[in-house]
Amino acid sequence: MRYLVLFLLSFSLFSQSDEEVISSIFSTALTESKSYNWLDHISNQIGGRLSGSLEAQKAVEWSKSELDKLGFDKVYLQPVMVPTWVRGPKEFALIETEPGITFNVNITALGGSVATPSVGLKANVIEVFGLEELEALGKEKIDGKIVFFNRPMDPKYISTFTSYGTAVDQRALGALEASKYGAIGVIVRSMTLRVDDYPHTGGLTYGNLPLSKRIPAAAISTKGANKLSDLLKIKPNLKFLFRQQSKTLRDSQSYNVIAEIKGSEFPEEVILVGGHLDSWDIGDGAHDDGAGVVHSMDLLNIFNKISYRPKRTIRVVLFMNEENGGRGSNKYKEIADRDGIDHIFAIESDAGGFRPLGFSFTCSDSNFLKILEWKKFFAPYYVNVFIKGGSGADISNLRKPNNILAGLRPNSQKYFDYHHTEIDVFENVNKRELELGSAAVASLVYLFDKYGVQN
Repeated sequence: MRYLVLFLLSFSLFSQSDEEVISSIFSTALTESKSYNWLDHISNQIGGRLSGSLEAQKAVEWSKSELDKLGFDKVYLQPVMVPTWVRGPKEFALIETEPGITFNVNITALGGSVATPSVGLKANVIEVFGLEELEALGKEKIDGKIVFFNRPMDPKYISTFTSYGTAVDQRALGALEASKYGAIGVIVRSMTLRVDDYPHTGGLTYGNLPLSKRIPAAAISTKGANKLSDLLKIKPNLKFLFRQQSKTLRDSQSYNVIAEIKGSEFPEEVILVGGHLDSWDIGDGAHDDGAGVVHSMDLLNIFNKISYRPKRTIRVVLFMNEENGGRGSNKYKEIADRDGIDHIFAIESDAGGFRPLGFSFTCSDSNFLKILEWKKFFAPYYVNVFIKGGSGADISNLRKPNNILAGLRPNSQKYFDYHHTEIDVFENVNKRELELGSAAVASLVYLFDKYGVQN
């Protein structure tokens, strides 16, 4: 009798139109989604999940356990060695305009940065607005100073991710480039359009620079950056002092978490749905990328609720180490290439738990024209912004000439208010908007599962 019921439910779903199936997906997500409760647990019971940390390992164990409960055909851990960077005690910084007159400012060490001396680092400051200014100033003006990168995100773009791209190079490369001219430290304006007192961390690279030549780097809040810039105009010889005790330990064993349900008709064709399990340590990573994790996990929950059995193999991949190395993504691709996995479609959610507006696609022109025909299915839910170009950091390396990669695109206007800060927490995620994200992802996966990809 049980199998007869399942058959009848599947037959009923098969007879429905695409509009009707997608309507049931959205209705189910808004009434029976597990995403918000899952996010509550990963944010408030586990917290920030920096690669190599105890919290990251707890997240691996918890997510595997939850995926096991959903009835996937297979749930397993894929080992990957990850960097282990430890922030240490809370950072401290002040501006000294003259002896005895100081102003405290908020900073946070950039991920991967070396420590300052235990008593802190104190020096004159030189303000620049981009990496190219370093060469123009030369070693004579930079040697022995702290370089203050103060180029803000460009506000003229509607997509704040584009604005982010106009400034993030100074965070990623500032310490490496400034060290070439004798700088002894780097302070970087936080990557946000908002003026507040919450500094934004993020990764940096020293390239192949020897450990002895690496200089400490920290982000300063935008309010602190404005204060420092203003004071430099009237007190160009002021000094800046900051102290941080961050350090890098040996690489640690960690894991990508993978769950798979075999396709009923085309099991060799794989659809990947993913987000990254790690986060920075100063918040609880609710938007970045707890939201993407629960969007991905919620897919099978929703399909189960509407009794949808995929034609193609669905893989949920929760990647480790997106924030400070990308090793989970690289390991996944290495194993997938070895095993000859045919990813016809992959979607990543890594832009927060805000209201979804649509998707971005990396694909051929012919496939994009086909995808545009599906906009009508998403119009009733206001999720019909389809743009060409862009997917996600963890799936971008899966691109092949005939496959399609996509990224969920929520409203980005507030994303960088929280990104990489102590206020990226569960309380700043809206339940309904998060659930709409789950519905959007599941609906797009349904369409790709039903129709496949044209070659």
